[in-house]
Amino acid sequence: MNRLGWNLREAAALRRRASLLLGWDRGQIWIAAMLLLLGIFMLLPLIYIFNHALKPYSELFIFPPNILVMDPTWANFTELFVVTRDSAIPASRYMFNSIAIAVIATLAVTIVSALCAYPLAKHKFPGANALFFVIIVSLMFVPETMQIPRYVVVSSLGITNTFWAHILPHVAAPVSVFLMKQFMDQVPNELIEAAKLDGAREAMIFLRIVMPVCMPAVATVAILQFQNIWGNTETSILFTTDDSMKTFPYFLQTLTQNLANSVARQGAAAAASLVMIVPTLLVFLVFQRKVIATMAHSGIK
Repeated sequence: MNRLGWNLREAAALRRRASLLLGWDRGQIWIAAMLLLLGIFMLLPLIYIFNHALKPYSELFIFPPNILVMDPTWANFTELFVVTRDSAIPASRYMFNSIAIAVIATLAVTIVSALCAYPLAKHKFPGANALFFVIIVSLMFVPETMQIPRYVVVSSLGITNTFWAHILPHVAAPVSVFLMKQFMDQVPNELIEAAKLDGAREAMIFLRIVMPVCMPAVATVAILQFQNIWGNTETSILFTTDDSMKTFPYFLQTLTQNLANSVARQGAAAAASLVMIVPTLLVFLVFQRKVIATMAHSGIK
């Protein structure tokens, strides 16, 4: 009993010393501890993917599954590129297509969205409200309803089996236009008027004043669109029949199909999953502060 009482007093003393060191009261320490546990819980899927890619076959199928790898190996990554070594289309070709398409399409979406949002936010031309209403309404359509119209447009333009078939369907992004407009609405009109009085033309105002102020929104749009385009398989399935023009997510989707058993190539699939997530993770870590600033200023939570 005395021992238990001594331990409780020691624990209370430790909590008091921690409070004094951090300058926090007891409630703040509990909230911080709960947030820390919640953060660790949300990191578990990411930790699992990293460890799963390094597991040998002997650990991939054990039950219950382990989150942490016990005997890490790079064999899964070797298998990923060896399985296509003798095929007509190597994995590196799919990877090149994905990188090129993701970078070019992200730049195109960001530029077009900014050019569309600027007149809607700062120039009250006739029909501006109706045009913005149409953009808002288009947000309500689920992507599946747009597949047939997109196929008709791509087929009519004659760009199937080209890079344009992967890029153009992403350029019309109403979410990006809405986000940009919300941010540009907060740029003071007095700042633009002052620039006009100093002789600045419209292009200079857009490039030298509006865009630098809206860089958090630009970064957010770039991150969201890069994530969307990087993992997209729709364009490879609908708009391309040439295997050399398909992307890495499509390759990942077909990696374990039509095999004699469910065990074959699971190691390569685990490695490919990690390859898919690393670029989007790096982009988000670099620009995460811009994303938070955009959410705070645009009213989107």
